[in-house]
Amino acid sequence: MNNYFIMHGSFASPFSNWIPWLRKELEQKELSVYTPDLPSGVGYQNYDTWNEIMTCYLNAGLINENTIIYGHSIAPVFICKFLIEHKIKVKRLVLICGFNNYEVDGGDFDKVNSSMFLDNLSDIKSYCDDIICYYSDNDPYVKYDVEKEFADAITDKQYVISGGGHLNAEFGYLEFKELLKHV
Repeated sequence: MNNYFIMHGSFASPFSNWIPWLRKELEQKELSVYTPDLPSGVGYQNYDTWNEIMTCYLNAGLINENTIIYGHSIAPVFICKFLIEHKIKVKRLVLICGFNNYEVDGGDFDKVNSSMFLDNLSDIKSYCDDIICYYSDNDPYVKYDVEKEFADAITDKQYVISGGGHLNAEFGYLEFKELLKHV
């Protein structure tokens, strides 16, 4: 049986944006859902702290070939790096507003995001055969070209949402019904 992880981005939590809604939708289908509360903020969020938490799930046998992972913002590149480094194959990745090697603001976001970046992004295709990317044409935090470049490196299954911003609560995404297509 499939299990599901829903992962938040920088300065966020499992209680932000569309994550609580998606969790509820999946749980109503009696599916196993995990929404890790990953360290957030300068001095707390980095690849090592997130890796430590996700390794606990991995060691418990909860990340495997039956796992579907949804990730928002910085989580997509973290997920890719984590799976590549641990050589873990999963069933599906649904990555929302993903990016790699991109400085967002020259400040706090870059401080917490930079350790997540990797040089071998396309290697993720060896660990997942079904990768879907969502991004918008007007994200104020990550340029369209950067999100498209991320998606182009890993999949041809891409959905561009017109006027969606960063596909988060700030842009009305407390629900994200398109994501249910990939359960």
